[in-house]
Amino acid sequence: MKKTLKIIVKGRVQGVGYRWFARQAARELGLTGYVRNLPDGNVEVVAQGEEAVLNQFIQELNRGPGFAYVVDMDIEELDIASDKYRSFEIAF
Repeated sequence: MKKTLKIIVKGRVQGVGYRWFARQAARELGLTGYVRNLPDGNVEVVAQGEEAVLNQFIQELNRGPGFAYVVDMDIEELDIASDKYRSFEIAF
């Protein structure tokens, strides 16, 4: 069953290629949704997919690219239609 998660990634996650890393990981896992920078320095990720795949994705997000340093992640399940997103993109 597909789920939609909203993940707020906290730490050194802006200016280190984090959005491109997240997009690549999501596409490799077949997830849909988006990633974007937030004004407070955090990164917001909304991802749709199967629960097991989303769990893999969360592990990747926690690792991040080389220069990132993830301190914490807030994860919330959203009630959004499972076909809302067609791909995984970087939102500006």
